[in-house]
Amino acid sequence: MAVKRWSLPLVAAALVAAGPVAAQETVNIGYSGPLSGGAAKYGKEVLEGMQMAASEINQAGFDVGGKKYKINVVALDDQYNPSESAINARRLVQESKTPVVLVPHSGGIYAVQTINVQQKLLLLAYSSTPQISARNNPLTLRIPPEFTSYMSPFIKYEMGKYGKKVAIANTDTDYGKAWTAAFKPAWQAAGGTIVADNAMSYNRATDFYSGVSRVIASKPDVMFVGGPSEPTGLIIKQARELGFKGGFIVMDQAKLDEVAKIAGGYSPLDGSIGIMPVVEDPSPETKAFVERFRKSHDGRAPSQEASLNYTAVWATVAAMKIAGTTTDATAIRNAFDKAIKSLPPTNNPHALAGVDAHGGLMIGRIPVAVVEGGQIKTLDGSTQTAAK
Repeated sequence: MAVKRWSLPLVAAALVAAGPVAAQETVNIGYSGPLSGGAAKYGKEVLEGMQMAASEINQAGFDVGGKKYKINVVALDDQYNPSESAINARRLVQESKTPVVLVPHSGGIYAVQTINVQQKLLLLAYSSTPQISARNNPLTLRIPPEFTSYMSPFIKYEMGKYGKKVAIANTDTDYGKAWTAAFKPAWQAAGGTIVADNAMSYNRATDFYSGVSRVIASKPDVMFVGGPSEPTGLIIKQARELGFKGGFIVMDQAKLDEVAKIAGGYSPLDGSIGIMPVVEDPSPETKAFVERFRKSHDGRAPSQEASLNYTAVWATVAAMKIAGTTTDATAIRNAFDKAIKSLPPTNNPHALAGVDAHGGLMIGRIPVAVVEGGQIKTLDGSTQTAAK
């Protein structure tokens, strides 16, 4: 399969015209993720956050050990295929000399974890799957919080509001399988029953009527859905068209505001619970990030994929400064906790607080959200203004 290459040599025009730029060296940061196929939008949102950080870093300038550098994001399309992720990681090391690569899906992360220590490559893992950290890979950092942190509030809300019968209709990827493996016993331990288990190919299918029909035939109170936002929105839309009146547990990869655009607004999502969209976060730091993103992206709102991976790139550069190296992946990894703690709120809109003992980034703020009456609300009931 031909691999698409997306490269971003980001440097401000004013700096190009200046003399010292000629002495700058380039640090390549790698990316392997879906840039085509059913998950392309998701992959591009991750990349946009990385690119935004690189642009800002290059405009400000940075040096390591007295030497000036600029950041270049080198992106390869893996079409959500884990075997391609591993191939891309090797290419990024061999051809672009990347000390760091970011991969935004669990299958690809697992594949890269089999080679990254040997390749001396720091892996930034954008997936909430707990098994990523459980592998104790010394050169892996998990960016988002583990999805198990959402399990209890998701189940308590939906079971209390709609009932104890759930139908599983999520993505059939490694990420979806891991979520399901943790969700089933948690739902049953809370007194619920699983009336259907029908995972679907979110990244390949464009119509889910047959799968959704099978799920609804089991007469669930709640549907457990999630994967990339666009197919998740289509599944919810089709479930409502087929007469489903219950609630939705929406896995954290899908973002409620993006899902709503496909489903036909927030009204079809009534009774859903998921992650608070970045654009709805009331914190000043996040609001400021959203405004900067809108200005540089034709008024579009950012997703969590953009905001968290924006911070990941800023933290990577900060870690390089602290470690005094742009090439030693182990030294950069060891400096990451201190690097995150050194970031100003401007570059850390979710208030990341450091790195835990298992290589997970500790996050200070991504609230759980529900949709009630066509409006986004925090789980405690406070209403946010719905995104337009």
